Amino acid sequence: MSVYDFTVKMIDGKDVSLGDFKGKVLLIANTASKCGFTPQYQELQALYDQYTDQGLEILGFPSNQFAEQEPGSNDEVRSFCQLNYGVTFPLFAKSDVRGENANPLFAYLTSQIPFQGFDLNHPIGKGLQEALENNFPDYLLGDSIKWNFTKFLIDRNGKVVGRYEPTTTPLAMKADIEKLLG
Repeated sequence: MSVYDFTVKMIDGKDVSLGDFKGKVLLIANTASKCGFTPQYQELQALYDQYTDQGLEILGFPSNQFAEQEPGSNDEVRSFCQLNYGVTFPLFAKSDVRGENANPLFAYLTSQIPFQGFDLNHPIGKGLQEALENNFPDYLLGDSIKWNFTKFLIDRNGKVVGRYEPTTTPLAMKADIEKLLG
């Protein structure tokens, strides 16, 4: 099994097979518009601008599961991303990324690479860890998505090769992306 086996819904409601992205390096992220990590959209777009011609695709999956930080409709999400961050990479329909109703793609991604903790040296790292411990302790159990802007790096063969928690900025992933683009 690989990410190519999944069909997902674009933000405009159309179904697309991730098999359409065969041969590309993929960066898949769950996103939100009202989160402390939302400015990561800017770095995701910068990576897309820099590397799309070399075969990088960035796929954004909005989710409202984390403190309801993505409350808008799909159209509102798309408008927000375009107006505030100039997002041109593909966005997908809002969906759950953890729990029993999780998008099957995210259930697969989290089964491939376990959660290994947050970077507690990141300015928000300790605060995120404490907020989860105090308010959402069950989120810290297992390997599921813990918060917005968890990112997965997929090689050109559809294999999940990296998991990056919200405390890892997209630009900090450049070396890993460049290695895969080779």
